[in-house]
Amino acid sequence: MFADRAKIIIKSGKGGDGHISFRREKYVPNGGPDGGDGGKGGDVIFQVDEGLNTLYDYRHKRKFAAGNGEEGKKRRCHGKDGEDIVLKVPEGTVIKDAESGKVIADMSGRNTREIILKGGKGGLGNMNFATPTMQAPKYAKPGQPGMEIEVILELKMIADVGLIGFPNVGKSTFLSRVSNARPKIADYHFTTLQPNLGVVDVEGCSGFVIADIPGLIEGASEGAGLGYQFLRHIERTRLFIHIVDAAQIEGRDVVDDVYKINNELRSYLKELADRPQVIAANKADLIFKDSEEDDPVSRLKKEFEPQGIRVFEISAATGKGVKDLLYYVQQELDKLPKDTAVFEQEFFPEEALINEDLPYTVEYDKDEKEYVVEGPKVEKMLGYTNLESEKGFAFFQKFLKDSGILNSLEEAGIQEGDTVRIYGFLFDYHK
Repeated sequence: MFADRAKIIIKSGKGGDGHISFRREKYVPNGGPDGGDGGKGGDVIFQVDEGLNTLYDYRHKRKFAAGNGEEGKKRRCHGKDGEDIVLKVPEGTVIKDAESGKVIADMSGRNTREIILKGGKGGLGNMNFATPTMQAPKYAKPGQPGMEIEVILELKMIADVGLIGFPNVGKSTFLSRVSNARPKIADYHFTTLQPNLGVVDVEGCSGFVIADIPGLIEGASEGAGLGYQFLRHIERTRLFIHIVDAAQIEGRDVVDDVYKINNELRSYLKELADRPQVIAANKADLIFKDSEEDDPVSRLKKEFEPQGIRVFEISAATGKGVKDLLYYVQQELDKLPKDTAVFEQEFFPEEALINEDLPYTVEYDKDEKEYVVEGPKVEKMLGYTNLESEKGFAFFQKFLKDSGILNSLEEAGIQEGDTVRIYGFLFDYHK
């Protein structure tokens, strides 16, 4: 069963609590604190699996959670880290925050594995809090809680060319003619109930991936018909082959058909209507005309070629004109950028922490010549943010600015190139 959309709940693991214990050994009457740190909570990781082409596995199970970190142990033993959970998805899956609809990650191109939620940081055991004045601390830190959010998974297929057009105009027949795909074909509306991918490989072409999108109808962008459910699959395509029924078997006008489908593309996503396209006037072997004025192919060329849209007369059933069309499409693709369109991250799960009204301090350490930033808000953010990721680091910088921490550092007298220490992390300050 094909499934290209799912809504699930994901949760990272809670950090293990720090342990409170004291060294108790024979001949050591005054053993100090030896409670170990809690283990880190497991991360929620999404990973591309090239063997998958559907989100079916996420249609019947809704909640996925990573393991919790273990509590710290006696004798300064660190608790075991929680087990990460790795969720495998097809290439092209976009992960969105369910509440806002904003993109968290796009599992496409080079982005084959990404941490979506980091597990909570483990709490410190009481061995960390011993001081000359408090040699037997009966205090340890609890582990940070895990993060839980609801996300939407959307599969947006990765193809060079998208086949668009009304139902029953011959898209599936065309795909089976030009590629190794074998879609089910029948003479009734919406025989194609799922997108189909095929690889075009003909002599003279370097080869490209083509996607057959289930037929659209007028009003599809507003939810009419079935084709609207698959509009997301053409968002990555670089060029459209717009197939029309040149024989006008169902009584529609071919020129009007092109305008209606392009209006649906524009209503769904304005940029789609401006994407390069070529018109394939299909079923040419079934055209009956009394005069040149009645020729639908001539009417298409007269209307659209002045707009820069080439029109090819083809028959997917017999193969007439198909090679010329494919050669032209290959030439046009060679002129276009080849990189896969990847949706940029718009939402960071850590964003909720920015608005939390928690204190922080900014002080200057004269001995180390460093500015020290501490506080529960900063510690929380560090625990949840993946600083190894370029986007994660940029988000952390945004957090420092939005939280007023950068202003506080400037008020404290920080200068260009000075060092900032935040819970074991060292940063150089640059405006």
